[in-house]
Amino acid sequence: MERRLWLDVLTCLYDPGLVAVALSAALGERFPKPARYTVLLTARRRARDIASHAERTGVNAVQVVNHIEPYEAARLAELLPPSVRYIQVVHVDGADALDRPRLYAPYVDAFLLDSGRPAAPTPELGGTGQTHDWSVSARIVEQATRPVFLAGGLRACNVAAAIRQVRPYALDVCTGVRTSDVLDPSKLNAFMREVHEMSSSA
Repeated sequence: MERRLWLDVLTCLYDPGLVAVALSAALGERFPKPARYTVLLTARRRARDIASHAERTGVNAVQVVNHIEPYEAARLAELLPPSVRYIQVVHVDGADALDRPRLYAPYVDAFLLDSGRPAAPTPELGGTGQTHDWSVSARIVEQATRPVFLAGGLRACNVAAAIRQVRPYALDVCTGVRTSDVLDPSKLNAFMREVHEMSSSA
């Protein structure tokens, strides 16, 4: 697959407790397809639960934000219809992260590298606004057999450096383009300018 840099608009439909299933489904139907992906972010760890939730919400991509057992990843790949993409998050919380992608590679469509700490006393599964060790991320990208998205503390002031070092397939940004938890157009525009400049010079 040709490697390229891009940033798209994704509708993130969160696990119950944040956004109810019925509302998630209604939101997903409002976005044109296939021009946009509707992505269910879920912390669930059992394949059957994840696949059932994806079916009820009508999304066309699932992002599993927890580290799940490889046998559950294999089962999830079987349960999801071919039209639904499976994105597995790998939290780069140390050198051990290098070994995780190979466990999931046979079953996923893409990886997303983030800065969570799933093993912390209070698990952090994304949205931390913190960067991680990009040298580890760069090695994962070099070794990966699937597209790799980069997330974790990206903002206008560091995204060019992140692209240069990691060379990801795609970028995922949230905290870095928000102010007081609300999307900030000026931050988003500054971020996009940096991304476009890097993309045009690549």
